[in-house]
Amino acid sequence: DTGHNFTEVIEFRDRCVEEMGVQLIVGSVQASIDAGRVADPVGPRASRNPIQTVTLLDSIAEHRFDAVFGGARRDEERARAKERVYSHRDSFGQWDPKNQRPELWGIYNSRHRQGEHFRIFPLSNWTELDIWTFIAENDVKLPSIYYAHRRPVFRRDNMWMAVTEFLQPEPGEDVVEQMVRFRTVGDATCTAAIESSATTVADIIAETAVARVTERGATRADDRMSEAGMEDRKRTGYF
Repeated sequence: DTGHNFTEVIEFRDRCVEEMGVQLIVGSVQASIDAGRVADPVGPRASRNPIQTVTLLDSIAEHRFDAVFGGARRDEERARAKERVYSHRDSFGQWDPKNQRPELWGIYNSRHRQGEHFRIFPLSNWTELDIWTFIAENDVKLPSIYYAHRRPVFRRDNMWMAVTEFLQPEPGEDVVEQMVRFRTVGDATCTAAIESSATTVADIIAETAVARVTERGATRADDRMSEAGMEDRKRTGYF
């Protein structure tokens, strides 16, 4: 939890936790900053997204997790395209291509040494369209931010960024109220919206069926830090 999240998402998360009566463990980037583990980025385009790796690894070590499930898919981004379903991470939480195991059909090797763990991605071979089809068939509830709505946004690097308390426009970036939705949701400082009128699951399925750019490619500023931005973060323990 970077602390710089969309309100709709956190409210939905907390509501689900209450309804299900489950225990929610939250790794707080703010707590990592307060403890001196990381420095809070500063500057006009500062984002806490890159520093959340430390919080993630600390949480995994604290709770001694052997496996951490994620929702990454291979069609999202090229660094994820070559990711295993069972992604081995060493005792430092790092990804090394030499340590990845062969995956034949549905056979996975989950053996690891003490201190190591796996990131497991069950949706690796799904597409964005598969996800929305599943949502339609199973009536899966989602935060309202995934559906088209009106909100103040501004154009930055050819993307629609939402105005929040964590992200404000720079001089020359005009704020307009636009009908938008979010295809993927992350830190509010680096997640962009797309123009859309899709207010229902059926509308989104129709829109997704003709999309030619992946949701991360179209909306994630953090993936544009460098040509190998995601690859570099993966090696240090991200996602």
